[in-house]
Amino acid sequence: MDGGVGFSISFWIPTAVLSAALVIKLPTIIRLWKDPLLRAVGGLLLLACSVFLFVAPSTIAWTNRVTGVPNISAPWVYSLLTAFCGSCLLLIIAWRNGLSDRSAETRRATRWVIGVYSGVIVALWVLFALADVPVERLTDLDTYYANTPFMREEILLYLLAHAVAVLITSRLLWDWVRTDGLDAWLRSGLTSLCVGYGLNLIFAVSKLAAVVARWTGHDLDRLSTGVAPPVACLSAIAIAVGFILPHVGQYLHDRWRVRLAHQELRPLYLLTRSVHGGGVPRLPRGTAELRLTRRETFIRDVLLPLARHIDEESRARSYAAALTLGLPPERAKALAAAIAIQDAVDGTRGRFAGDGAAEDAEPTGHADTTDLLQEIGAVSRALRSPHDIDAVRTLATAPAAEVR
Repeated sequence: MDGGVGFSISFWIPTAVLSAALVIKLPTIIRLWKDPLLRAVGGLLLLACSVFLFVAPSTIAWTNRVTGVPNISAPWVYSLLTAFCGSCLLLIIAWRNGLSDRSAETRRATRWVIGVYSGVIVALWVLFALADVPVERLTDLDTYYANTPFMREEILLYLLAHAVAVLITSRLLWDWVRTDGLDAWLRSGLTSLCVGYGLNLIFAVSKLAAVVARWTGHDLDRLSTGVAPPVACLSAIAIAVGFILPHVGQYLHDRWRVRLAHQELRPLYLLTRSVHGGGVPRLPRGTAELRLTRRETFIRDVLLPLARHIDEESRARSYAAALTLGLPPERAKALAAAIAIQDAVDGTRGRFAGDGAAEDAEPTGHADTTDLLQEIGAVSRALRSPHDIDAVRTLATAPAAEVR
């Protein structure tokens, strides 16, 4: 059953996804090239891309034609898949235990994986050299040659090596996912890897069932040619997502956090800009982090001289009023600071020079600027609640008898 163009197209989807994962990881790998774990991830993704590149029927036909050896793609693809499985085990061992783990158990496991899977790759080529496989098969080689001496052993060897690696890797990943204290993005990535390797196990079982059926005189070839390939494609996509999700998710989370912080500072920024007479120059090509830093710097530069004109007694009354209204201490503190800054702005508006100084304004107090400059985010959020500010201001300025 030779494969057609429609069948081969499905293999390019996981190849594209895995390539995208490699491209996403590549800048970090290059920047931190001395990190062995990052190099291992890059090598693993490259191997996975190679597997799906060379397993496509069109590539199989091209490889056989270029080398002039019928079915030589079989040991080549089997070797790539075996190397991928061994690399998965090595990566998970190093990733979970950490590079600093030099225990005898870790070293023994690493040597065992390298030794066994290197031996399997050598055996695959030896068995292929001994086998007689003259008829080219593009999609059903496993079942077509299931009873051929030496090729039978080669097929069984690569499938068993694959199944064992998938089982061990899945178990290690599952144990890791269930540990406490994992970052949410890392846990999500590990879960996706678990799904990917679980699908890989279905692939191996489907192939083995089809091969064993041939041994017993039955025909379950559909498991090998119809079920296993799409399962392998889904597995590759899940594995690619598992590797890129922690990186991309954390990146997007950080970008969202920076943009949110920038937006949260807008009320306080507009208030201080009304005093200063100008704002932060626009930077159309500036990064989100740079824009946030410039906005924070601008606000603090204005608040520093403005703090000299804050009435600390009024601020204390506002804080007490906010507590009386039942607001939490941190919220009360932010509202009191917001009201104090508004009052200071009203008292000094128009007196600030272009550089933000207010030397001609008469100081009304000696405010502690430490908390004020550090909590600009909370103060800016408080400015978004004019009803709370009005309620606190009304209570703080009410006569003592009315408050009681």
